[in-house]
Amino acid sequence: MQEKITAIRAQAVQELQEVQDLAQLDGFRVKYLGKKGLITELLRSVGQLPRGERPEIGKEVNVLQEEIEAGLQARKDALTRQALELRLAAEAIDVTLPGLPVNLGRRHPVQQVMEEIQEIFIGMGFAVAAGPEIELDYYNFTALNIPPEHPARDMQDSFYVAGADEVLLRTHTSPVQIRVMEARQGALPVRIIAPGKVYRRDDDHTHSPMFHQVEGLLVDRGVAFAHLKGTLEHFVRQMFGPDTQMRLRPSYFPFTEPSAEVDISCVACRGEGCRVCGHSGWLEILGSGMVHPRVLATVGYDPAQVSGFAFGLGVERVAMLKYGLDDLRLFFANDLRFLRQFA
Repeated sequence: MQEKITAIRAQAVQELQEVQDLAQLDGFRVKYLGKKGLITELLRSVGQLPRGERPEIGKEVNVLQEEIEAGLQARKDALTRQALELRLAAEAIDVTLPGLPVNLGRRHPVQQVMEEIQEIFIGMGFAVAAGPEIELDYYNFTALNIPPEHPARDMQDSFYVAGADEVLLRTHTSPVQIRVMEARQGALPVRIIAPGKVYRRDDDHTHSPMFHQVEGLLVDRGVAFAHLKGTLEHFVRQMFGPDTQMRLRPSYFPFTEPSAEVDISCVACRGEGCRVCGHSGWLEILGSGMVHPRVLATVGYDPAQVSGFAFGLGVERVAMLKYGLDDLRLFFANDLRFLRQFA
């Protein structure tokens, strides 16, 4: 039995040295350590020996098994390392070659303009507020002095949630002013802007079913129309240049009284008159007005004690004027040739 153990040890050492890859190594493992392997046969033979010889021979077989397992693992590590070195050599990197270009992303032009608008108003002391894009009819219309029968709804009735007539995608960011004033519970002042996405059933070269809007609101004691005019003049000149002129035209919005459309001198002809401005010299940019007393009363403010102004502007509209574009859909076409023009 001792001679058999010695012969198997020598045979295993010789065969292990001749193994050239992992597939051959697995065959070696099965031959010696498998269920029908040589070591398994030796262990079974130990039970047939005289009782006095079993301990010593059994110990010898266990030592042989441990030697083979150790040799097997060492050979496996060597073959794995060798295979890795060969693969790395085949995939060697030439560090003298120029690197592959990395396409760097950049902010979308609408996002750039949105951030610029926010910076201007933050510089005037306004805080940024946010609200849900899926809104209740009460906040989107009723609390803004647009009851169910009001004709102004015809221009904005938009995307309602199926099975929930009181839930819709907000048509403007004005609901945020209601939510903020409700949360303040009469505290003054309220000075916020509310940027975000809004949704309407419009789709042409100057309208999109989804677009971005910035709502502005200031409520305090003694707020007058002059404060609104001064605030908007500062914004216009910061956004479009110090020589930009601004004018107010009487208008109507259910949630402001009095109300005004805001025009700026044409960014293309500087007020001389051209095709862009319809030869009028002016471009409409936003709507504004003094907060309607009914809106103040709805959220718990006393219209006899406080007043305020509000305004709303379309970010895409500002971006189109700023960059001289005539088709709003370019912003959402995902054409990299267009988007790469904006740093």
